[in-house]
Amino acid sequence: MNNIIEIKELKKSYGTNIVLKGINLAVKKGEIFALLGVNGAGKTTTLECIEGLRTYDSGSVTINGKIGIQLQSSALQAHIKPMEAVKLFAKWNKTIPDNEMLKSLGIPELSQKKYADLSTGQKRRLHLALALIGNPDIIFLDEPTAGLDVEGRVSLHNQIRELKSQGKTIILASHDMAEVEDLCDRIAVLKNGNIAFIGTVDEFTSIGGKRHIIHIKTDDGQKDYETENITETLFEVLSEFKQKGISIYDIQTDRVPLEQNFINIVRGME
Repeated sequence: MNNIIEIKELKKSYGTNIVLKGINLAVKKGEIFALLGVNGAGKTTTLECIEGLRTYDSGSVTINGKIGIQLQSSALQAHIKPMEAVKLFAKWNKTIPDNEMLKSLGIPELSQKKYADLSTGQKRRLHLALALIGNPDIIFLDEPTAGLDVEGRVSLHNQIRELKSQGKTIILASHDMAEVEDLCDRIAVLKNGNIAFIGTVDEFTSIGGKRHIIHIKTDDGQKDYETENITETLFEVLSEFKQKGISIYDIQTDRVPLEQNFINIVRGME
């Protein structure tokens, strides 16, 4: 895949506070790319520089396509109706609204409601529809499922996958590691104004060499074992338990959670 976004030596300061110290990264066409970082790491500043909402001190941002933005804190005039907002954004973009896209997001069903009367999920769907009005190649989603219930999250995730299937590139900012693991192709982690990690989800989960956790419940309670090789570790542990006469009641395996690897990176542990 070709790069649709390229960032080279991006630097940004606010007075004496150096926020970005020379960011380098590239986003491939058609992928879902997550930008992660704790508060103050420079994530929002990086996104705003890419989106053109904030000027940067030096470096370069190259975007090979049209962008659409769904901000986390988006808000419309309280009394405007969804289809009125759609028509207004379409006029600004000098385009005709895509009725199929609007139907897929359920916007026509909201036509008689005022913005102030919409639920959080309905507002999120409307904001996404407005971001898609101009048929962008690249879509920025900032915490798109924050505040949504389970049904709303599942629906929005399906819509994001559908956008990817259409060849759209998605830039996702999220604190929800389950969401990142479920949706994203690659991840970048910002730490203190630098890229601390960039790679696939599998590469992210394998940081430190331990990709799985084995949970074994015995007479003495539950014991957990982190491992790269489930078969070898299970053979060794079960052999030891058999020799010691320890009874096993349950065995479960999980992948090492992304949250733990994220914490390891931001704390400087590998």
